[in-house]
Amino acid sequence: MSSFRPVPSWLADAVLYQIYPQSFADSNGDGVGDFRGVTEHLDHLAWLGVNTVWLNPCFASPFRDAGYDVSDYLALAPRYGTDEDLAALVEAARGRGIRVMLDLVAGHTSDQHPWFVAAANDPGNDRYIWAEGQPPRFVPSPGSRPGSYLPNFFDSQPALNFGYARSDPDEPWRQPVDAPGPQANRMALRGVMDHWLRLGLAGFRVDMAHSLVKDDPDLAETSKLWAELRRWLDDTHPEAALLAEWGDPSVSVPAGFHSDFFLQFGGPSDGLPLRSLWNNNQGTVADHWTQRHCFFDAEGGGTAETFVQAWTEVSSLIGDRGYISLPTANHDFSRLACGPRTAEQLPAAFAFQLTWPTLPAIYYGDEIGMRFVPDLPDHEGSRLGEHYNRAGSRTPMQWDDSPNAGFSTAPAERLYLPIDPDPDRPTVAAQRADEGSLLHLVRRLITLRKATPELGAGSPVEVLHTGYPLTYLRGGRFLIVVNPRRAPATLALPRPELAAVRRVEGTGVTVDDTGITAEGFAFGIFSL
Repeated sequence: MSSFRPVPSWLADAVLYQIYPQSFADSNGDGVGDFRGVTEHLDHLAWLGVNTVWLNPCFASPFRDAGYDVSDYLALAPRYGTDEDLAALVEAARGRGIRVMLDLVAGHTSDQHPWFVAAANDPGNDRYIWAEGQPPRFVPSPGSRPGSYLPNFFDSQPALNFGYARSDPDEPWRQPVDAPGPQANRMALRGVMDHWLRLGLAGFRVDMAHSLVKDDPDLAETSKLWAELRRWLDDTHPEAALLAEWGDPSVSVPAGFHSDFFLQFGGPSDGLPLRSLWNNNQGTVADHWTQRHCFFDAEGGGTAETFVQAWTEVSSLIGDRGYISLPTANHDFSRLACGPRTAEQLPAAFAFQLTWPTLPAIYYGDEIGMRFVPDLPDHEGSRLGEHYNRAGSRTPMQWDDSPNAGFSTAPAERLYLPIDPDPDRPTVAAQRADEGSLLHLVRRLITLRKATPELGAGSPVEVLHTGYPLTYLRGGRFLIVVNPRRAPATLALPRPELAAVRRVEGTGVTVDDTGITAEGFAFGIFSL
C-alpha cells in the first residue's frame, strides 16, 4: 500500500463526542434537535473537555433511516437549520477549541436522490447497480427502466455502483471498478468531501466504509478506493481526518483511514472485542451473537483478555499509521447504562475507556449515565430485529429538570423520541452541581488524559492482569486498576516497585507491598 502523509497531529489528542443531532437540543420548539441547539450547548462540551464532535448525518433526506438515506449530499435537512446555522456552529466550536466532523454516507443514497431518480428512468445510467429481472436481494425498479436495483441496507437505500472486484458470467450486471459508472461515483465522493471541507469542517466519519466495492475478497478493491481518496485528501486537505465505520482497523487504517472504531460488528470476530467489554445482552442484541458475558459485568463473568488480545494484534499491524477508536456506545448500539448495569458501575467503565491507548469516543449523554430506554416504537427505521431497536439509544439529551428534560419546549407528543420516563433520570444540571457525579469524574479523567502524554493514544501499555481487577501500566509511569464487578478483587503485587505508587484518581483501590485490593465497582489511577 502506498504511503500517506502522517496523521494530522491534532487527532492524537482527540477526545471524540458523538452527537445525534435530532436528539441533542431543540432551539426552535419543533421537537427535533438542530444546529442552533448544538451551538447553544457548546459550553457544556468545552467544559467537559471534548475537542472533536462528530454529527450523525444532517443532509437532506426522507428519513426512512434517520438520515442515512441521503437525497442531496450538498444540501442540509431543513429540520436541522441552514448552511449559515452550520457555519455558525463550526465557527463557535472553533472558538472553543472544538473541531466538527460530519457523517458521510458513501455507499448508498436515498431512492429519492436525483441521481437514482434519473437512473431509474435511464437504462444507460450506471451510477447504481441494475440487473435484468429480479435476482435475490434486488428490488424492482420504481421507474420506466426495466429490471431491479441492489440496495445496501433498507430497500430505500440503493447501493451506489463502485464496481465488483470479480466478474461472474451468470451475473452480467457486474461492472469492473474502472467502468464509467464506478469512476463517476469516485469523483462524486471527492466533490462532496471537498464542498464541506472548504466550509470549515474537520473531516468525516464514513458510514459503512467497507461496503463500496461488491464481492471484494479481503476488501482489497475497496481498500484501493479509499487509498486513492486518502492521497487526494492528503494533497488538498492535509489537516482533515477520515474515521471509518468499518470495525476492522487492521484493514481500514492501512487503506487510508486515520482511525477506525472497534464496533459491535466487523473484523474477524464480528465485533466481539467491543461486545466483550460492554454488551450485557440487553438493549440492542443481534440474534446471531453468541457471547454470554461481558467484562464490565456486575457478576464478573467476563474477561478483558478478548479485547486486549484483539487490540494488541491490531495495534501491531497498524503501527503509527492511525488509531483505533473505542466508543462508549453509538446510535446503533446500546448505551453503557443498559439493562441491569447501574450508575455505580459506570465510573470504572469510563476510567478504562479514558486511560486505554485508543481514541475515546463518548456518545452524547453517556457522560451523565443516560440509559438505554427499552420498549420504544420503531422510529425512522430504528428497529432491525425483535431484540434490536436502536431508538433506545437515541432518546433526547437530558439537560435539566424542566419539561422535556430541557431538550425542547415542544409538547411531549411532538418530540423526536420520548424523554426517558424514569423520574430519577440523570441530568447535566444536577450532575454539574454535584462534584461527586459521573459527569465531574468524566471531566477530570479527560483533563488528566489531555495533560498526561503517558495516558494518550500513542503511549505504550503493559497489561499486568486481564481478569478482575484489570491491571495495566501506561507509559511506564501510571498504574491503572479497574474492577467492574460487584465482588472485591485482589491481585498479588506484580512488581515490588508498585508498592510505592501515589493515587491520582479513583476510589476503593489500595496498593501496598501485600498486593492490590479493589472493592466492587472500584478503580484507581496511580503514579509511580
